[in-house]
Amino acid sequence: MRTFTQQLSSTRRGARLARPIAYKQLRAWRTSPGVTDRAEQIVAELAANAALHGRVQGRVFRLVLTHDLTAGALRVALTDACGGRPPPL
Repeated sequence: MRTFTQQLSSTRRGARLARPIAYKQLRAWRTSPGVTDRAEQIVAELAANAALHGRVQGRVFRLVLTHDLTAGALRVALTDACGGRPPPL
C-alpha cells in the first residue's frame, strides 16, 4: 500500500496545483496512463470544489492518494476546509 499526502491552500492557486502534483506522484508510482488521466480529472474537480465551496481563510485542503497494489485500486480523497475544525493531520 502506498500513500501520498499533500496540503494545499484553499485558493484557486491551490486547486490548480493539485492536478500536476497528483500527476507527478502517479507517474512516480508508474500508474498506467489511463488510470493517471482519470485520476487527474477527478483531482481537478474535487480540488476546484474544495477551493470554491469549502474555502475558509487560513485553512487548507488535503489531497490523499492511496494505491493498493494488492487490490489494484487507487483511492483519491480530498478533505476541504469547510466545517468547525481544521482537517486532521
